[in-house]
Amino acid sequence: MFAPTEITAWHWAGFILCVLVFLALDLGVFHRRAHVVKFQEALAWTGLWVALSFLFAGALVPLRGKQEAIEFVTGYIIELSLSMDNVFVIALIFSYFGVPTRYQHRVLFWGILGALIMRGVMIAVGAALIQRFQGMLYAFGAFLVFTGIKMLFAGDEEVNPEKNPVLRLARKCFPVATDFEGQKFTTRLNGTFALTPLALVLVVVETTDLVFAVDSIPAIFGVTTNRFIVFTSNVFAILGLRSLYFVLAEAIDYFRYLKVGLSIVLAFIGAKMLVDPHGHEEEWFQVDIPTSVSLLTVGAIILTSIAFSINARRREKKKTRAEAEAKREAPKAAAAGNEENEAGQDRNSQQGKKPASDKTDTPG
Repeated sequence: MFAPTEITAWHWAGFILCVLVFLALDLGVFHRRAHVVKFQEALAWTGLWVALSFLFAGALVPLRGKQEAIEFVTGYIIELSLSMDNVFVIALIFSYFGVPTRYQHRVLFWGILGALIMRGVMIAVGAALIQRFQGMLYAFGAFLVFTGIKMLFAGDEEVNPEKNPVLRLARKCFPVATDFEGQKFTTRLNGTFALTPLALVLVVVETTDLVFAVDSIPAIFGVTTNRFIVFTSNVFAILGLRSLYFVLAEAIDYFRYLKVGLSIVLAFIGAKMLVDPHGHEEEWFQVDIPTSVSLLTVGAIILTSIAFSINARRREKKKTRAEAEAKREAPKAAAAGNEENEAGQDRNSQQGKKPASDKTDTPG
C-alpha cells in the first residue's frame, strides 16, 4: 500500500531555500543590469517557470500521491489565471506613473518578493481559521460566490493610485523626488532621505497584489486545505508573474473576456465549497466534487474565455482592415464615377449637335 512521505520542516525549508536561490540568480545574474525585457526572453522565462511547476507536480506523485499532485496543478492554474488579471492592472499602474520599460522588471521582482511574504502569512492565517472554525470554508465559499457575481457585472474600473491609502501615507511620511533616478527606490533630497517615484510604484503594486490575494487565497482553499500544496502552488504562480507580465502586457485586447471567465471560476469554486461536506457526513444538498473535475472545469472556463477574446479581436481587426480598404478605394471609385459622368456629358453634347446636311426642307 502507498505510504505518502510526511511533509516536515525540512521540506518547507528546502523549498523556500530553492525559491530564494532562484530569485538571487534572477536578480544577481540574469537581470543584474536594467534592460528592456523582450517578448522572446519573457516567453522563455514563462515556459521555464511552467515547466518547473509541472516538474514539481510530477515529483509530488511518488512523494505524496496522485491526488495531491492534481490538487497542486488545479491550485496552480487557478492562481496563475487570477494572476493574469493582476498583470493587466499592473500594466495600467506602470502606464499611470510612466515607468520606463527597463525599470519595470526591478519593480516586479521586489513586488513579487513582498507578495510571497504576504501570501505566506495569509495562508497561515487562513489555515488556522479553517482548523479552528468548522464553518470557515462555507464562509469562504459564500465570499467567492459573491465576489464572482460582483466581478461579472462590474464594469472596468479605472486605475487611480492617488486613492490608495498606503500611497498617501507614504507621501506624508517621506519626501518624494519628482524624477526617476534609474532603478533606485531611495535617494537624497536636500540632504535628507527620500523616496523615488519608483518606490511609490512598488507600494501600489504591493497593495494591489494584497487585494487580489483576498480572492485567490480562499479560492485555492476550495481545492485543498493542505498548507504545503496551497503555499507551493501560490509560489509557482507568483514567480511566473514577472515574465508573464512582459508576455501579456501588450496583448490586453486578446484577453478582454478573461475577467468574465475568472468571475465564473470564482463562483464555481465558491459553489463547490458550499456544497462540499468537507470531511463530514453528506447532507441531502451536499456533494463531493472530485479535484480532477474541478481541474477540467476551471481549465475549460479559462480556455473558453481566452478563445472568445481572441476571436473577438480577430473580428475587430478584420473589420478595421475592411474599413481601411473601403476608405482607400473610395477616392478611386469617386474618380471613376466622375470620369464616367464627364464621358456621358460629352456623348450627350455630341448627340445634341446635328449636322447641317441632315436638315430637310419642309414642303410649301
